[in-house]
Amino acid sequence: MSTTPLGEKVPIAVETARIDEKNEALDGYVLDPRHYHGDVSSLKTSPDGFILIPQPLDTDDDPLNWSSRRKWVIVAIIAYIAALADYTGGSAIITVIPQSFEWHLTQAAAQRAVVGNLFTIGACGLFVVALASYFGRLPVLFIFQSVMVGTCVWSAAATTFDSYLAARIINGFFCSVGQGGALMWVKDLFFFHEHPRVINYIEFSIILSPYLGPLITSFIVSGTTWRWAFWVCTILAGIAWFLVFCLDETLFDRNAPAIPRGTYFKRLLGIQQAKGWQHRSLVESLSRPLVTITKIPVLIILVYYFLNFAWVIGVNTTVAIWLTNIYGFSPRGLGYFYFFGVVGVLLGWLAGHYLHDAVGRYYLRRHAGRLDPEARLIIAYPATLILCLSLLVLGFALQHQWHYMVLAVFAAMQCFGIMIVTTAVNAYLLDCYPEGSGEVSAWISASRNWAGFMATYIQIEWVTRLGLAKVFGIQAGITFASVFLILLLQAYGKPMRKLQGRISFKSGQ
Repeated sequence: MSTTPLGEKVPIAVETARIDEKNEALDGYVLDPRHYHGDVSSLKTSPDGFILIPQPLDTDDDPLNWSSRRKWVIVAIIAYIAALADYTGGSAIITVIPQSFEWHLTQAAAQRAVVGNLFTIGACGLFVVALASYFGRLPVLFIFQSVMVGTCVWSAAATTFDSYLAARIINGFFCSVGQGGALMWVKDLFFFHEHPRVINYIEFSIILSPYLGPLITSFIVSGTTWRWAFWVCTILAGIAWFLVFCLDETLFDRNAPAIPRGTYFKRLLGIQQAKGWQHRSLVESLSRPLVTITKIPVLIILVYYFLNFAWVIGVNTTVAIWLTNIYGFSPRGLGYFYFFGVVGVLLGWLAGHYLHDAVGRYYLRRHAGRLDPEARLIIAYPATLILCLSLLVLGFALQHQWHYMVLAVFAAMQCFGIMIVTTAVNAYLLDCYPEGSGEVSAWISASRNWAGFMATYIQIEWVTRLGLAKVFGIQAGITFASVFLILLLQAYGKPMRKLQGRISFKSGQ
């Protein structure tokens, strides 16, 4: 990008109405038409004056042209389906205690099902986006959701721990179809300037769900068998299965010849999407997640998110054990305590609803109408410090048995911080690599769930060996150190992206 002698950026000259979104991702997005030279009358803008990126095609088949109501109905359904993965996983946290009695296992042994489920939830998204980029979003969602319903039934009806363990592992591999591919739907339906707000809604449901699961399940097991927790999961998954029929195919290749949409039944089963296979490669689709992870900014964000989310899940999956063993909480008491997650995530969503857009608008004013993806990460600094402080206080509170309301307040603060961070990292990677929306979404989901897998696997033994205050102090130190990864991206993220170039895919999804 050239500059004037005073160091001011020269506005981009627009010669045609076509805007190359991938180049915008490298150089920074220009949203204000006043900062373009030449005739901009042919460029389409939003009601509030932003240049629409990408520019929608003049056809109703383009999902960007669908009505706002239709888009938000799809977002609501995807958010609900995305929440079910961690809702069912969170429910299993509470059932560990009664299962350990029923199957004569230690709590650590019974928790292996939670750990196995977390690992496969993380892997699920990588397969979802690879298949959805070739076969279509809708048929992949339909098939994966169908299997999820079956594995929820299996989990509820299992008569041995080995059977239950297998059900939970397979369930994880199919239940994250909405979570792992969330950004794929966001990118298909919404313009660049709308992304943070839409992402904030979907991530609200995802981050809230692992707290809703234990909350509701605690009340269930206090009055009946743990199996009803999974019958409830089955009912919720069944509702999601029916809601799939209210969705539609959003896969739309802008670089390939237009293909008639056909009947809804053909789109649901992938028959209509098969007519576009000649313009897509199955090998490329399957390799897309691997290509994406080779980008250094993607890898840095995944490490940062891993180091922050791990301890959030570590608290969530073990707090029931500490409250039961240290404070003598009953199952019903645990249910009331888990309202901390609802409060924290709700406040984080509400703050993010305004802050993410406010930071973006402030950056635009300071940079001549240009928004670099790295601007999305500014808000991660205070959020990470909140996560660090929360861990420190939680460690001392548990070690010295402070009042349980101290635990509730700072556990809620931890949820608040991770909600802000989650929207920021999703928006950043989507802005950096719009051509790989599904892939970056899947890797973020994998980072989140594998962090939970790691933390859940080591947390109890680690605390037993070193003590609560030391372990949480170490985790707080790791969280604080992760801020330097954000500093690295803000200083060198743009040069790194330009050096490595865009994610090169044949199809123009």
